[in-house]
Amino acid sequence: MGFFAFLILGLIAGAIAKAILPGRQGGGIVITLILGVVGALLGGFIGSALFGVGINEFFSLSTWLLAIGGAIIVLLVYGMISKRSVR
Repeated sequence: MGFFAFLILGLIAGAIAKAILPGRQGGGIVITLILGVVGALLGGFIGSALFGVGINEFFSLSTWLLAIGGAIIVLLVYGMISKRSVR
């Protein structure tokens, strides 16, 4: 998968993860989309390490599930960090 396809995948995965996990993570849509790209990287790493399936094809269901799962993990961690820094 090319760089731009991966970038688009991460942006869409971040938006989907935010829709699945609504809350007050702060930072707005730009931070959410950036965290989605980071989450797609994380999901690809976890998928290749645990299941032997990476982020290879744009239209593969496993690619999307890994990217969205990674984005959810990153959003949860970011939410915990941002709540801790507000207090």
